[in-house]
Amino acid sequence: MLKKFLAVGLFILLGTSRVCFGKEPVDYVDTVIGAKAEGGNLGGGKTFPGACVPFGGVQLSPDTITGGDNGPGYSFYGKTIEGFSFTHMSGVGAYGDLGNLQVMPMTGELVFQSGSNVLDVYKPAAKSDGWKSPYSHKDEVTAAGYYAVTLDKYSVRAEMTATTHAGILRFTFPKDAAPRVQIDLARRIGGRAREEYTKVVDDHTIEGWMRYEGDGRGFAAKTRYTFYFHAEFNQPMASHGFWNQGDDLGALNEKTADDLGFYAAFKAGNGPLMMKAGISFVSIANAKENLAAEMSGFDFEKVRANAREMWAKALGKIDVEGGAEADRIIFYTALYHAMIDPRTFQDVNGEFFGADKKVHKASGYTQRTIFSGWDVFRSEFPLLTLIQPGVVNDEVNSLMHGAEFNGSGVLPRWELLNTESGVMLGNPAVVVMADAWRSGIRGFDKDKAYADALATVTKNSNGELGYTAGQISRTLEYAYSDWCMARLAGWMGNDADEKMFDAKALTYSKIWDPGVNWFHGRKADGTWIDWKGREAAGQGCVESNPYQQGWFVPQDVPGLIKLMGGDEKFVAELQTFFEKTPKDFLWNDFYNHPNEPCHHVAFLFPYAGAPWLTQYWSRAICARAYGLGADGICGNDDVGQMSAWYVLAAAGIHPVAPGDGIFIVTSPVFEKVTIHLDEHYAGGHIFTIIAKGNSAANIYIQSATLNGKPIDCAWLRWEEIIAGGTLELVMGSEPNKNWGKIRPQQANEAANSR
Repeated sequence: MLKKFLAVGLFILLGTSRVCFGKEPVDYVDTVIGAKAEGGNLGGGKTFPGACVPFGGVQLSPDTITGGDNGPGYSFYGKTIEGFSFTHMSGVGAYGDLGNLQVMPMTGELVFQSGSNVLDVYKPAAKSDGWKSPYSHKDEVTAAGYYAVTLDKYSVRAEMTATTHAGILRFTFPKDAAPRVQIDLARRIGGRAREEYTKVVDDHTIEGWMRYEGDGRGFAAKTRYTFYFHAEFNQPMASHGFWNQGDDLGALNEKTADDLGFYAAFKAGNGPLMMKAGISFVSIANAKENLAAEMSGFDFEKVRANAREMWAKALGKIDVEGGAEADRIIFYTALYHAMIDPRTFQDVNGEFFGADKKVHKASGYTQRTIFSGWDVFRSEFPLLTLIQPGVVNDEVNSLMHGAEFNGSGVLPRWELLNTESGVMLGNPAVVVMADAWRSGIRGFDKDKAYADALATVTKNSNGELGYTAGQISRTLEYAYSDWCMARLAGWMGNDADEKMFDAKALTYSKIWDPGVNWFHGRKADGTWIDWKGREAAGQGCVESNPYQQGWFVPQDVPGLIKLMGGDEKFVAELQTFFEKTPKDFLWNDFYNHPNEPCHHVAFLFPYAGAPWLTQYWSRAICARAYGLGADGICGNDDVGQMSAWYVLAAAGIHPVAPGDGIFIVTSPVFEKVTIHLDEHYAGGHIFTIIAKGNSAANIYIQSATLNGKPIDCAWLRWEEIIAGGTLELVMGSEPNKNWGKIRPQQANEAANSR
C-alpha cells in the first residue's frame, strides 16, 4: 500500500542501517514517486507506477488518460482508470507514445469506446466515462515488478507483473459476476493506431498486431512501427466479439480494421481470470516465442517473484547506509527509474526491426531502444558506466545500427523504436561513445564507431563560422561534442583529427559578447542578435535562457572562468545564479534543475577553488528538488536522467564533462555508499565512500583520504574508482576552505602524485 511509508518516523527511531531492518534495496522502491503528468515542466515527473523488469521491453501499467501532454499514460491525480497497457515511456515530456494493447476487466453491459486517428479525440459511447472506473490510492500496491489496484466500478482487483518480453494480469472478480475483458486494440498514448488485426486462435488464445503511422504530435509525430502480440487466458472464453468505431460487430473470429476492439466473456465462479501476453515489434510468431520462453503456465506469483529478484540484483549494485528512511526510499526509487531504459528491443531469438524497415539479428550484444540523448548523456550514462557497463556497450552498438539503418551514417539524437524522433539538439551519441571508450567499454567495431561519430559531428556542427548562427545552445553543445570527437580521434590514433577538433571545441568563445558580458547569439555576418537580457527565454536557446545555457562549456571550464574575469567573479556569478533560484527548485529562470542544461552547474565550483559551495548546493538540491510521492521529482524524469543525477549526487560523485574521466567529489547524503563494480569491466571491485559524522547539518568535507592516503582534491579519476578501494570523508558543519586546493583541471598533473 502507498501508506506503507508512513512508518518513516518509527524506522528512524529504530536506527538507520538498512541491515537492521532486514530490508533489501528493492524494498525501498516506491514507483509512485514522480508519477504525475500534470503541470508539464513545472513539476510533473511523468513516471509510471506499473510493473517492469530492469531494462525490460514490457511496462505493464495503468492508464488514466489518453492523448495530450501525457507521456506515461498515468497521473496520480487522475480520478479514473481506463485500462492497463503493455508498453509505456518513462519520464518524457510532451506527447508520448506506446501504451499498446490496453486491457480492461469489466462486468455488466458492453460499453464500447471509440477513438480516432486525430490526436486527443477519445470518446466513450456512453454519456458517462464509458468503461472507465474510479479507484482509490489506498487500494493501490506499488512495488518493483508489481502493481495492483481495485476498480471500484466493477469491484475487480487487478494485479500485474512482467518479464522482459511478456506481461501477465490477474483479475479477481466478485464471486457471482461474469468476468469480461475488453481490449482497445487501437489505443496509443499519443494518438491512435492506423490499422489493427486480431485473430481468435482457440478458446484460450488471441493474437494480432497494430500498425502505427506516426500521426499526432511529439514523439508520436514521426514514430512508425507495428506492435505484435500473442495473448492467452487461463480460462476458456464463453463468448467473444469485436467492435469497430463503437459498433458491435458480433462473434467474429478474425478482423482487420481501423479503430478495432475485442471483448471476451468468461463463466463465473472459476477463480481469478488471468491474461498473459508476449509482445514483439517483428512478428506474431516472435511474440508467441517470447511468451513461451519467459512465461510457461499461469504461475503469477512465480513471475512476480522473478521480477522482484531481477530488481533486487540490479538495485543491489549500490548499498547505502545512514541518512533518513525517506532518503533511502528516494535513492532506490531513483536508481530504479534509472534502470528502466534503454530497454530491450530485440526478441528472445535476437531479431529486431530496424529503421530501414527490415528485420535484423543482434549478435554479441542486446539491441536497445529509447535513447533520450540530450538528457541522458549528462548523468544517466555516466551512472550506467559504473553499475551497468554492459548496457552502455549495448547502447553504443544499438546507436551504430541506427546510423547504419537510417542511411545517413549519422548517429541518432533522440531514438525511439529505431526511429529518430527529431527531438532536441547536440550530438549526445558521440558523447556517450567517447565516455564509453574512456571508461574501457569497447565491445563494438572501432572503425565503424569512429566513422559514425565523424559523420555525426560533421553534419551537426558549428561549421566554418565556428558557431551556429543565431544559436547559443547549439553552438555550445556542438563545441562540446567536437571536444569528445577529439578525444576519440586521439585514442584511436587519428592525430590530425584530434588537433582539428580540439581547435573546433574552443570556438565557443566566438559568441562571448564583452558588451553584455555573456554568451550572445551571433548572426552569420558577425553582428549580434537582439539582446533581451540573460534571463529572457529564447535568444537562440533551447528550453533555456542565455543565463542557464551559458554555463555549458564542460570541455573548457578554465576558459569559461577566464572569460568571466577569473575565479572570484566566476564564483560570485555562480552564487548569484543559485541564490536567485526558488527554494523548491521548480521551473525558473535561474538554476533550473527540472531541465538538463543546468545539471552540471552545481559541480563547477571546484574548478574555481570553491568546492565547499558544490557541497552546499548539491545537498540542497537533493533535499529540496526530490521527495516522496507523486510530486517527488521536480521536473520530467526524462528517461531516468533526473533520477540518475540524484543517485550520483547523493552518493557523493558526479561528472562535469563525460569523456574526461573526472568525477567531482561532493557531500554524500549517506554515511556509507558501497558501489559493486562490474566483474567484466572492473574486476568485480568494490568502491566505498564513507562520510564520517555526516548529517543534515554536517554537509561540508573537512578532509579526505583515498585508501588511507590524504588527498587535497574534490575530484577522483575514473581509474581510481574502478580499481576499488575506499574514499573516506570527514564531515563538519562549517566549510573547510583550505581543503580541495588541487583543481579538476590539474588532474593530469596530479595523477602521478597519487
